[in-house]
Order: sequence, then structure tokens, then C-alpha cells
Amino acid sequence: MIVLRTRDAVLAWRQGLADGATLAFVPTMGFLHEGHLSLMREARRRAGDDGVVAISIFVNPTQFGPGEDLDRYPRDEAGDLAKAAAAGVDVAFCPADPAELYARSRTWVEVEGLDRHLCGRSRPGHFRGVTTIVAKLWGLIRPDVAIFGEKDFQQLAILRRMHADLNLGGEIVGMPIVRETDGLAMSSRNANLDPASRAAARAIPGFMAEVRRRFDGGARSVDALIGDARDALEPGVIDYVEVVDAELLEPIAEITGPALCAVAVRFGGVRLIDNALLRP
Repeated sequence: MIVLRTRDAVLAWRQGLADGATLAFVPTMGFLHEGHLSLMREARRRAGDDGVVAISIFVNPTQFGPGEDLDRYPRDEAGDLAKAAAAGVDVAFCPADPAELYARSRTWVEVEGLDRHLCGRSRPGHFRGVTTIVAKLWGLIRPDVAIFGEKDFQQLAILRRMHADLNLGGEIVGMPIVRETDGLAMSSRNANLDPASRAAARAIPGFMAEVRRRFDGGARSVDALIGDARDALEPGVIDYVEVVDAELLEPIAEITGPALCAVAVRFGGVRLIDNALLRP
């Protein structure tokens, strides 16, 4: 596996790729877990034996707000590279410094509207950081297909809109949430949970399973689906529990088309997200 450290090295590598070879890309912030690796294995499948799988490992500072966990975000580059190689990755872009992507930069990419609710309401500027870094990476890598996880459903929806609006070429593919054995959605931030907080956080998948059970049982009003969320998610500190239109990401009161139940809850100071897509 090739490890590239600079923007210029990526440009030179990309220019040297053979025409016609499928290039599949998985952008990450590192501290890889099974969820990330499942995306890489799907990238390998889509690229085929003759194609190329590239990843990036970069903790992007512009998507963290003041007081968020940029400094505490877990990192393990050596372990990440070993896992990526075992998953069939050919090239890893690990910028030596944020300046490789942001030096003298004056351009931001922002998708209006889709960031007004859910995570966007409590994390102003977060999605501008996400769309900007993905656009920068897309311009360097120029993939035929990029793979993202559906755990960050709002992020995926915003990136799809950006991809379509900017005519970036290639394809974006979303993959289902991968869960721990106790049901918790896999996340690099899970490593920051102490044992007591980890046990308490199991309330999230328990609540999501109950929402799914109610929906499958015929419940369509949002109040019937999530009205008891505060009690169900104790002792977590709720950022939001909402049911929104799956395309527009706007809150709804009654489900008549594809909808998303999404939550963000803090346990032991660690912010965790989860979601369930509900299709009538």
C-alpha cells in the first residue's frame, strides 16, 4: 500500500493512473473500526481486481466548532494503515499537516437548507467544513465511486446534493450502519466512552429498535413514535430526537413518505448519533 503525505504527491499519483481503471475512494478521519473497513471492502469489490482503492485519513479541523473534541478525537495512524492494507486498500492519503489542504485557501463549499436541522442546528459551520474538505479531496482523487456510511445520514444527504449541484462526476454510494454486538452504532468516538457511559449508551439502539417496532406496528404520528424519548434515553443529555422527511431533512408531524428518525445524545460527554430510515 502506498502512503502519500502531500497534495503534490497525490496529484502526481493520480496523473499516473492507467486510463480505464476504476478508482474507488473512502474518505475517513481515521481511528478505523469495522464500519470503515466495511466501506473499504465494498470499495474493493466495486473497483475489481484491476481497479484501485484509495482512502484518506485526515482529522479535518474545519468541521469542528469551538469547544468540540478536535484535540480529543482518537488517532492511531499506524494501526489504521495496517487495517486498511488488510482490507484491500492500495493508496492512503495521510496529509502531513492541515496546510496541505488549507494553506492560503479562501474557498468554502456550502449546501444551503439541508443543514438547518438535526446536527446542523447545534453545530453551526460543521457541514460547511465537511463539504469543503470532501470537495477538496474529490478534486485531488477524482474517484469513479466514493463510499460513505449511512450512520451520518444528514452528511450523506448533503454530500449527495453537493455532488449533483457541482457536477463532480463519478458516483456516491451509501452503505448501511454497522453496529457493535450490543447494538451501538460503530463510531470512532465510542473509544472515548468510559465503561459506565458505554453501558448507559445502549439506551440509544434500544430506543431506535422500539421506534422501529412501533412503526412496523402501524404508528405514523411522530408523537406516538418518539414522544417518550427523554425518559427512554436517560441518563443521556439529548441534543435532538427528531423525525424528518428523508429527502428534505425537515421535521414532520406525521409520516406519509420516506422518513428518518435521528438522534444525537451525549453520554459521559461523548456525543453519539444514530438513525433509522422509516418507509411506509
